[in-house]
Amino acid sequence: MKRRELIALLGGAAAAWPLAARAQQGRKTHTIGFLSPAMAVFIPNSTVLFNTLRELGWIEGQNIAIERRYAENRLERLPELAAELVHLNVEVIVATGTLGPLAAKRATSTIPIVMTAAGDPLGSGLIANLAHPGGNVTGLSLMVPDIAGKRLELLKEILPRLVRVAVLWNAANPYPAIVFKETQAAGRRLAIEVQSLELRSPDDFDGAFDKARRQRPDALIAVEDPLTNSLYKRIVEFAATEQLPSLHGIKEEAEAGGLISYGASLPDLFRRAAGYVDKILKGAKPADLPVQQPTKFELVINLKTAKTLGLQVPDKLLAIADEVIE
Repeated sequence: MKRRELIALLGGAAAAWPLAARAQQGRKTHTIGFLSPAMAVFIPNSTVLFNTLRELGWIEGQNIAIERRYAENRLERLPELAAELVHLNVEVIVATGTLGPLAAKRATSTIPIVMTAAGDPLGSGLIANLAHPGGNVTGLSLMVPDIAGKRLELLKEILPRLVRVAVLWNAANPYPAIVFKETQAAGRRLAIEVQSLELRSPDDFDGAFDKARRQRPDALIAVEDPLTNSLYKRIVEFAATEQLPSLHGIKEEAEAGGLISYGASLPDLFRRAAGYVDKILKGAKPADLPVQQPTKFELVINLKTAKTLGLQVPDKLLAIADEVIE
C-alpha cells in the first residue's frame, strides 16, 4: 500500500472513531418508574416484568434506568413515593395493584401509567372505559367474573360438609372488598356462612388470626392483594398450625403449604404489562391502548397438605389442576 493511501485510510478510521463514540454516548436512556404498595423482598412478579422488558430490548443500565419505589405495605407512603417518581420526570410509571396506580394518577395526569394487575380499574376511577381508557392510565386488570363463587365451589368439592369459611382480606384495597362481597353472595347461594377477617396493615394479622381462632371456621380464604401476597408465609403458617384447610389467590401460597390456590396468573399479567411499557416507550399513548383482563388462570393443589389434613381431593379436581404438589 502506498504511503498516501495508508494515511488516507488511517485518517478516515480516526474520523470514524469519535463518531462511534458520540453515537454511543448519545444513545437515549429512558427512565421507568416502578411503584408498588408491597414489600421490596416480594419480587417474583416484578422480576418477570423486568426480564420481559429485557427480552423486548430494554436493558437496565444500557437504554433504560428503573427507579423503584416500594411502600412496604405502609399505604400512607404511596402519595409521597408517587410524587418522587413524578419529580424525577420518569417517562412511564409501572404501578402494581389498585392503590399503586391510584396514587400515581393523583400525582400526575401527563406521565403514562401502566397497571400490572389492578383489581377494579373502572369502579376505582382509574379509567373511563376498558376499550378506550382515556387519560394517562392503561394496562392489565385483575378482575374476573365470579372468581369468589368458583373458589367456594372448589372448597366445597374438597370439603363437602363445609359450613363456615373465614375470608382474610385487605379492607383498605377496593379489589379485596369486591371479592369479599362476591364471596358473601356466593356463600348465601351455597348455604355457607362467610366470616370476615379484615386487614389494613401488617399490624392487623395477629388480631385477625385471633378472631379466626374464636370463630372456628371450617376453612380459610386469603384474598390476593399486595398486603396478603407479601406476607403469605404468615398466612400459610397460621393455617398449618390451626390445621385449617386454606384457599389462596396466588400459587406461591399453595407451593408454601396452603391447600389450594386458584386465580389469575400474576406472572402472566406482569409479562403482558411489559408489552405496554414497550409500546409507550416507542410512542404509543395510554388512551389508545385497551385495558386487558386476565386470560390465564392457575389451579394448584397441594396433596401433601391434603394428606396432612386427612382430606381426599377428588380425582376430577386433580385432573384439571395446573400443578399438583406431592
